Formats: sequence, C-alpha cells, structure tokens
Amino acid sequence: MTAPVPNPGMFARPAPPAAPVELTPPADGLSGHPAVDAAIRSMTNAAELSPADQIAEYEAAYRTLQETLATIDQG
Repeated sequence: MTAPVPNPGMFARPAPPAAPVELTPPADGLSGHPAVDAAIRSMTNAAELSPADQIAEYEAAYRTLQETLATIDQG
C-alpha cells in the first residue's frame, strides 16, 4: 500500500479578498437598461394614480422586471 501524495493546492495560501466595490446609483435613478428604466419610470409615475390604478402599474412593472431578469439569466 502506498502513501497518499499530497496535493500542492493544500499548501497554497488563499488569495486575499478583493477590495469592496463602491456602487453608486446614477443621479437620474435609472439603470441604463431600457426595459428596467421603463419599469422604474412607470412605478414613479404610479404615485400620481389612484390606489387601484397603482396596483395595475406595479403588477405590469413586476412582470417586465421578471421577464427582463429571465432573459439575463438565459444569456
């Protein structure tokens, strides 16, 4: 029976963690993605609507964001 051969990776030091990245949202509050920006604008504009109409706007924005994320995941 032979002794196991050590794996050189066992002795490697882990890389230090990367410095945190500062994420600053754009001043206009938009993402740069047309579909996401349209959803953001529709939710912002919904504040001026009646509560019943707000729900419809929020649901439409939610669907848009879901579809957009699904296409990103597929890419």
